[in-house]
Amino acid sequence: MSKKIFSGVQPTGNLHLGNYLGAIKNFVDLNNDDENECIFCVVDLHAITTKQDKEQLRNNIRETAATFIASGIDPSKSIIFNQSKVHAHSEGSWMLSCMAPMGWLNRMTQFKEKAGKDKEKASVGLYIYPILMASDILLYDATHVPVGEDQKQHLELTRDIAQKFNKDFNCADFLKVPEPLIKKDFSRIMSLKDGLKKMSKSDPSDLSRINLTDTKDEITNKIKKAKTDSFPISNEKNKLKDRPEAENLLGIYSSISNQTLDKTLEEFDGKNFSDLKSQLAEILSSKISPISDEIKKLINEHKYLDELLEQGASKAEEIAGKKINEMKKIIGF
Repeated sequence: MSKKIFSGVQPTGNLHLGNYLGAIKNFVDLNNDDENECIFCVVDLHAITTKQDKEQLRNNIRETAATFIASGIDPSKSIIFNQSKVHAHSEGSWMLSCMAPMGWLNRMTQFKEKAGKDKEKASVGLYIYPILMASDILLYDATHVPVGEDQKQHLELTRDIAQKFNKDFNCADFLKVPEPLIKKDFSRIMSLKDGLKKMSKSDPSDLSRINLTDTKDEITNKIKKAKTDSFPISNEKNKLKDRPEAENLLGIYSSISNQTLDKTLEEFDGKNFSDLKSQLAEILSSKISPISDEIKKLINEHKYLDELLEQGASKAEEIAGKKINEMKKIIGF
């Protein structure tokens, strides 16, 4: 069955292996299925919920687009654009925010986590972020949205908003209720230095992550220094329960090799982590280094990237603008 896919990535710069295995690799697979209609957005409006340097933001937008292409997303098959170029996203967000109850937003756990104890100083944008996300998705009649566990609650809110809009304005099925595409295995890639922390660009130690711009030597060095334990690898999955670093490295190997964790455990049963690290460094280098080389090549081609994003925005505006005009009529504008 054909799917209409929408998903986005924030242009925060320094995308890493967690972004690739958790999202972008899946985008490529979806893009390569000819039955799918895919729209991939650089969600720069979401990025400004925290203060950004304007020059760095521009560079990060280009770098994210370059990463999409370098990873294998074909811009002739999928729409790639940056969110701020399509005014319908902001306009749709306002309309939806006027009918979404505050109680729904108060339940969003990600805001509580990001705002921390001093939530009075958090921006309003961070608080209403999920409504903008709903607008992003609903304007394109997306049938499916690839999401990680941390965005699952936001997609549930999107579904609730769509259903409420349709009911409030007596327009059944006008806003399509999207289904989640949740990656069950290896959706959360953890730090190479601490298996209980998610891999993050904000970690002060560069050794905690594999950047998508790392060289072969850097990848090999980071895997070599990755934290493990002193026990051999067992083919029994339940024995990984209290071994987060072991589970993380085995999960990375499984994901990058496109195989199940059970198969990986069978492959390395009884072996030491030196064997796993050696093979993991080799396969990561072979997969990530070509992406790294292509990102570095594309990142300086500002004209090409800007034109590609403009062309994508024009296609996106045609779809989203039509939906916004229909929403206005339904509301009464």
